[in-house]
Amino acid sequence: MPAESDDISVKKERGGQPLYAEVIIPSALPKNYTWSVPARLQEQIQPGCRVEVNLGKTKKYAGIVKRLHTDKPEFFETKDVLNLLDTEPVVLEEQLNLWEWLASYYMCSEGEVMAAALPAHFKLSSETILVYNEEYGDDFSALDHDEYLVAEALLMKKELNLSEVQQVLDSSHVYPVINRLINKKVCFVWEALKQTYAPRKESFVLLNPGYNNEEKLSELLNNWTRAPKQMELLLSYLHLLKTEGEVTRPSLLKKSGASDAQLKGLVDKNILRVEKRVVDRIKLLPKNVSIDFELTEPQQKAMLQVKKAFEEKAVCLLHGVTSSGKTNIYIRLIEEYIKAGKQVLYMLPEIALTSQVIRRLQKHFGGYIGVYHSKFSHNERVEIWNKVKDGELRVVLGARSSVFLPFRDLGLVVCDEEHDTSFKQHEPAPRYNGRDAAIYLATLYKAKTLLGSGTPSVESYYNAVTGKYGFAELLQRYGDLKLPPIEFVDTRKIIQKDKSKIILSPVLIDEVNRVIAKGKQVILFQNRRGYAPYQVCSVCGWIPQCKYCDVSLTFHKLSNKLVCHYCGTTYPPVHTCAACGSDKFVQRNFGTEKIEEQLQETFPDAKVARMDIDTVRGKNAHDVLIQQFEQQKIDILVGTQMVVKGLDFDNVDLVGILDADGLLHFADFRVNERAFQLMEQVSGRAGRKEETGKVLVQTSQPQHPLLQIVQQHDYKTMFAEELKKRKEFFYPPFSRIIHLTFKHKFKEIVERAAYHYTEALKNKYGNYIVGPAEPVIGRIRNQYLMELLLKLPRDGKTINQCKKDLLEQIAILHQEKSFRSVTIVADVDAV
Repeated sequence: MPAESDDISVKKERGGQPLYAEVIIPSALPKNYTWSVPARLQEQIQPGCRVEVNLGKTKKYAGIVKRLHTDKPEFFETKDVLNLLDTEPVVLEEQLNLWEWLASYYMCSEGEVMAAALPAHFKLSSETILVYNEEYGDDFSALDHDEYLVAEALLMKKELNLSEVQQVLDSSHVYPVINRLINKKVCFVWEALKQTYAPRKESFVLLNPGYNNEEKLSELLNNWTRAPKQMELLLSYLHLLKTEGEVTRPSLLKKSGASDAQLKGLVDKNILRVEKRVVDRIKLLPKNVSIDFELTEPQQKAMLQVKKAFEEKAVCLLHGVTSSGKTNIYIRLIEEYIKAGKQVLYMLPEIALTSQVIRRLQKHFGGYIGVYHSKFSHNERVEIWNKVKDGELRVVLGARSSVFLPFRDLGLVVCDEEHDTSFKQHEPAPRYNGRDAAIYLATLYKAKTLLGSGTPSVESYYNAVTGKYGFAELLQRYGDLKLPPIEFVDTRKIIQKDKSKIILSPVLIDEVNRVIAKGKQVILFQNRRGYAPYQVCSVCGWIPQCKYCDVSLTFHKLSNKLVCHYCGTTYPPVHTCAACGSDKFVQRNFGTEKIEEQLQETFPDAKVARMDIDTVRGKNAHDVLIQQFEQQKIDILVGTQMVVKGLDFDNVDLVGILDADGLLHFADFRVNERAFQLMEQVSGRAGRKEETGKVLVQTSQPQHPLLQIVQQHDYKTMFAEELKKRKEFFYPPFSRIIHLTFKHKFKEIVERAAYHYTEALKNKYGNYIVGPAEPVIGRIRNQYLMELLLKLPRDGKTINQCKKDLLEQIAILHQEKSFRSVTIVADVDAV
């Protein structure tokens, strides 16, 4: 475990003994390396500070000190820590504990956790610096033209970085020249660590102190004769100073319509001066708490259940149906924790959700709240990191990466939509679940965790009903509205001329017309993006496939390209069949792009918008689209699962699920749970405020047992059915799963490696192993895949031993020459 506060005093107690630092570096080392601390750094160094260290011959890293101790490593000679980069820790003890737990639980290294946890600007970048060799002298007659230019620049400046060499030669191809200069001993390379975070500076315009006196200022203005534009600029400055309190250079030039030259004229006359100041990238509102609503009776009851649960349990599950007002309960709880001086982490699965929730929370908590997610720039993330560490931000709203923030005094974690698979990280390591990491983080601070969902995960609900978690229910919609009725449209009864899949059934078209005529809005859901998921030659059945993956290509009409959704490779559209030469292609199935096009044709007067990963790439793109829909500038919104996750729209009267069959046919033990959650969440978008709304589901199998449960909005029946099957086949929550994926560019090697690995485990874990087997998609990014699944009993000792054995077998497998390049990825609690 990371060091306690007495760690730092080790050297003082054992005066004169050498001091060693266990340092985490952002690399996948199976074990943390140890460096010795030189005497000059021993007074200042602390756990959580960054240090510059050398590993190998030239590679330098900025690592985090995890532990200080006096135990000399037995099997290797330690190198010295080169530099101390911080005067105080950037990572707190609780974060180091969390990193250690994540690495151990999710079978990865602490270096990989560090790489995921720290903002990029805290991880220093290694940048090549060329240093002039004084012994070479200044006789450059033996050098060619390019070498001479660089040598002369080095003689004058003594050192150049790579970009400066590129400027000198006016070329980006400088490596051969640098190589020749190094070989001729004109210069040598110094690997320098460069800190890339720079505080943001802004130019502020100030009045020369001599004119702070009213009389002097009046005299200046009254006796002004020339340069009327400068006079206008000065008057604009004085006006802004009065209204804003301080004046920035961009705001002054914008208000006055003046040029830089005119401002420079006033600076040269010593009337104004310009000074650069460090400013925050994140503009915060004033700090105040104002709650302008009362909880309804059902909400108060649920709130009391939560508080009672927190008296005995660290975690409580709040099962609140869609549109029941769970957020109001969160706001009331957050208010209590802010007033008690504590910090709160409010987690959401999707960045798309944060923009709508942040507006609600800012209304109530002003500048106490900040947002943290991957769409922020690196500099913005550093500033939020520091504000959380200093305790300035009391509430942080974020996606899964917000668990890594350095909270000072965390009191409450709210994990909303806890069932959502977006909380799980897939690539790269650590492959952690944000919800589970947040629960562990809360225990480090002795804080409470509230999990909220309208459709809880089977595992969380099981933990609640068996007493591991506290449990609260809110089963009444806000305003006592009924859940919307769900109607099925049987697509087998609708014959298309080209026998293609129906996109908009006549029933759905009539309903959309009815709703739009009332001035209400429509949400349509389809869990596939692009235009057509695949196209088929109607003569021989050939389907265009990706060169690097065993998957069909999706046609995107807007960019006019075929795209592989697994590796991202794009291809030009195919017009003739590669197999038979025919030009007769049929497009099978449909994505959000095709639906958008058909909607525009069917409802030419309606305003249609699309919300999927292709349309919301920018930092604020989600927010803009959501606000347009809130302001009723959009009539019909079509999208992937982004449109269903917890978004709150008052004016939606119709929700359409365009292809329920696509949700029911996955080779996964959670398929029914996922389908129920998605359809129930989608239906929850309909009928908020006064009206109930309606949900239309297009399917070719309306009698499917799960659809009948969805129609009744019956979570408890779904849970009971799932539990029965999971128990029978030993799946979570009755077991813990570890999923191993083997990857290699040759199919034969990956198959042999997977079978060889499995054989080594069979004696000890034979009863728990499923596989190895080739997955449905057997090749991705030119790597052939094999999979192995372990279903382990819920016994901590067995699971921990198994993880050690799995990692040991990976090391043993890699000792064999033929398997050395096989990649093995372990995914604990895979989803």
